[in-house]
Amino acid sequence: MSRLPNLLASGRPLIMGVLNVTPDSFSDGGKFLNTDVAVNRALQMVEEGADIIDVGGESTRPGATPVSVQAESDRVLPVLEAVRSCSEVALSCDTSKPEIMQAAAEGGIDLINDIFALQQEGALQVAADCNIPICLMHMQGKPRTMQENPFYKNLVGEIFHFFKDRVSACVAAGISRDRLILDIGFGFGKSPDDNLRLINRLPEFSEFGLPLLVGLSRKSTISRIAEDLLSASLAGALVAVERGASIIRVHDVSETVAAIRIWRSIQAEKVIDE
Repeated sequence: MSRLPNLLASGRPLIMGVLNVTPDSFSDGGKFLNTDVAVNRALQMVEEGADIIDVGGESTRPGATPVSVQAESDRVLPVLEAVRSCSEVALSCDTSKPEIMQAAAEGGIDLINDIFALQQEGALQVAADCNIPICLMHMQGKPRTMQENPFYKNLVGEIFHFFKDRVSACVAAGISRDRLILDIGFGFGKSPDDNLRLINRLPEFSEFGLPLLVGLSRKSTISRIAEDLLSASLAGALVAVERGASIIRVHDVSETVAAIRIWRSIQAEKVIDE
């Protein structure tokens, strides 16, 4: 049974630590290709306060080249298995491939995090059968070309209708609505101004009554505004939480945990130290 519903029921913002076991991810590509190194990093993030570890084996940065099912499996599944054998942390698999979803779910993960929102052939049915939470992300285009010329006539409206359609498709496929999480797709087929506007207007997506995930850590929009990516990412994370994000996907776990703890303490007008 997935650990995620109980975590979300706590009502506090959750921290999702990024673990890319790829050679070419935009921020940490190549650092965690070795399984032992990746597992140590996962456990370090757990120690720092991560609620969820998000393991991905295929880079989705702008211009990224797709990888085979076998290559992604070889990168991701041993790490998920090893972390699950020694930790009760909630595990997420960042994948769009039904074969990886199935294998990861059989290995005891708690969340499927899909940038294609279950639009790949076979993904809807596999996700329905897995019976664990699913994160549906919005992306205009595909990673290889998504940043060439992103354009929207009505940014928020188009993404809102995309989510409406995908939620309906999930429910029709037998996925209960309470298993769904939405991700606006910061940096995925959007201009820098689009990204900033989406964070500012995040409350509009609360109409779905579903948890919202935001991943803006270290992304290019952040780097265009400030050279200090850590401080800038923390500021963005706090604004996202203030606007209603339930899950923040980050590279810098301990610093984000501390920043959100201060935010929560101010909100509660008492010291929160857990």
